[in-house]
Amino acid sequence: QVQLVESGGGLVQPGGSLRLACAASGSIFRINVMGWFRQAPGKERELVATITSSGNRNYADSVKGRFTISRDNAKNTVYLQMNSLKPEDTAVYYCYAYLIASGTYNWSEYWGQGTQVTVSS
Repeated sequence: QVQLVESGGGLVQPGGSLRLACAASGSIFRINVMGWFRQAPGKERELVATITSSGNRNYADSVKGRFTISRDNAKNTVYLQMNSLKPEDTAVYYCYAYLIASGTYNWSEYWGQGTQVTVSS
């Protein structure tokens, strides 16, 4: 069984910073893509950033230059450093992984439970 557990959300003032972390655990054979999505109230879930096992990064235009995604493959952990936060960044942030679980031969998507990020003065 595979689990993704996020940490690091909270309340921050505009212009502030937060760092999210997500650790994948359980019977994992291989992870390809890890990343972050977010969902604000009344809106659909959207991509924030992804990173492949080889380090290729992809960002939403709205966070380019402010957010940085990184990954520790040895720990199956992905991070999201968020700087210059804006009120419009307020959302529930979900961790994502595209992986093969041990004992299977299929690539599957897994999601964390979500962590709230609130940017407000």
